[in-house]
Amino acid sequence: MQAPVMQEWIDVGPADLTEGELRGLEVGERLVLLARLNGRITAMDDSCNHAGCLLSGGWLQEKKSAVVCPCHEYAFELGTGRNVTFPRLCDDQRAFAVRIDAGRVMIRLDESSEGSPHGA
Repeated sequence: MQAPVMQEWIDVGPADLTEGELRGLEVGERLVLLARLNGRITAMDDSCNHAGCLLSGGWLQEKKSAVVCPCHEYAFELGTGRNVTFPRLCDDQRAFAVRIDAGRVMIRLDESSEGSPHGA
């Protein structure tokens, strides 16, 4: 069995998100959501795995540190993509590792950001 090939860090733009901002981006053929909460920038798939709505059109739920989908109000934890809605009727959202380098947001699309350090 071959080890998976690690993707490089991808520069997705300036780290100029304001506190509480949700920003949708196209990274290649993938839609990515950047979010800033409590000074921390996170990244996950922008297309909700429940019905395909764009999370960037939703809102932040500070108490759960989550983004809420505007279509059916599923909430996904920032940084991990974990579905924090009860009852859990859909899967977790794919999250990506983030780092800030010289004022730029860098992400890796090949791995979840769980357990990885995050930029601020």
